[in-house]
Amino acid sequence: MSYIPHTDNDIKEMLLVIGIKTVNDLFNAIPPDVRLKTPLNLPPALSEQEIVQELTVLSKKNATVEDYISFLGAGAYNHYVPSIVNHIILRSEFYTAYTPYQPEISQGTLQAVFEYQTLICQLTGMDAANASMYDGASATAEAVLMAKRLNSRSKCLLSSAFHPEYRDVVKTYIAAQNENIIDIPFCAETGTTLPQAIEKQINKDTSCVVVQHPNFFGSIEDLKTISDMVHKNGSILIVAVAEPISLGILKPPGEFGADIVVGEGQAFGNGLNFGGPYLGFFAANEKYLRNMPGRLVGETVDKNGKRGFCLTLATREQHIRREKATSNICTNEGLCALSAAIYLTALGKNGLMELARLNLSKAHYLKEQLKNIKGIKPAFTAPTFNEFVIDVNQDADIVNKFLLKQGIIGGVPLKRFYPQLKSHILLCVTEMNTKEQMDMLLEELGKAG
Repeated sequence: MSYIPHTDNDIKEMLLVIGIKTVNDLFNAIPPDVRLKTPLNLPPALSEQEIVQELTVLSKKNATVEDYISFLGAGAYNHYVPSIVNHIILRSEFYTAYTPYQPEISQGTLQAVFEYQTLICQLTGMDAANASMYDGASATAEAVLMAKRLNSRSKCLLSSAFHPEYRDVVKTYIAAQNENIIDIPFCAETGTTLPQAIEKQINKDTSCVVVQHPNFFGSIEDLKTISDMVHKNGSILIVAVAEPISLGILKPPGEFGADIVVGEGQAFGNGLNFGGPYLGFFAANEKYLRNMPGRLVGETVDKNGKRGFCLTLATREQHIRREKATSNICTNEGLCALSAAIYLTALGKNGLMELARLNLSKAHYLKEQLKNIKGIKPAFTAPTFNEFVIDVNQDADIVNKFLLKQGIIGGVPLKRFYPQLKSHILLCVTEMNTKEQMDMLLEELGKAG
């Protein structure tokens, strides 16, 4: 039986309605030379029991996380997820919940989102946060579009030390918006955005300046200098945070004068999950509240004066009048946002600070020890959080292949994004990396040279 068991008469009637003769006519738009002309080379069909047995055998060929030591970062971070996170989010009332349009039956979900928004505001130093975005990259792109709505200017200055894949998403989003993107170079010595390059490019047409903090190289940006420069010009400062654990120890971007703070919340109680789903957070100053994309949950009282929650801002234009919408993202990463809220609540202020310090100290240990290996040196001089760039003085891919044979997943080779950095690797250390693992990396890097 076919997956959708239409009879021949069913198919004939449907084809008649849409005005074609055969099912194959549906594919006329596909050039004949790229169509498959023979059946797929697949084995005979199996029963459920047989296919489970077959896939079980195949799965044993896969390597597991326990088989390798990883020093990957670059926007996806291997942090420990406390068991309390799954214990709560897997409850049916959260796991199966959808958009809470009806507050009278959705108070639990609405309160969870409200608490998430509150936590994001506390971390970023901003006045208001929405109920989450798809991921850090799309949140950044939405922030650029929001800045343009606020000041009707057409130029965006984007730091070259910003995550390259985030930059690509931003450029894709605004391709049809007549927005002029200017890439601002980074300092070859410090690995941070060049303020003088911003000063050279910024003018009355500049809508916003976008920087990452810590940036893609792990370097801490001089947000105070950049903020003063941006606001002197009447432009919007957008700060993106790809590694939010850093907010446990760094001063919030809002305290430097950031107008919009966005980022990736994966590190807050969400696993790596092979790349998703992830969690974009978005926060801004109160005066920009009605220009924010997505939806917000607010606190109110019912007719009896009891505390309650409801969707406060969720413009219907997002659903029915796209040309008037602040955003065409009509949903949010609710379950991932709930995971973040549980994670941050479980750790608390002191716990997050302690975790951030642990990440910082471990990364600092590895960074200092690497200076003792001949031919390897830190690439930049700026302070870093839990990831940093090293120059291995040879092709980075060769070094990573050597490490992989020893059961170590090295860092991200930067030549993929920056051709001039052919021998550079971005390394990340989190609380999941033990001293023994770091010492093993040091030993193998010594051999690789």
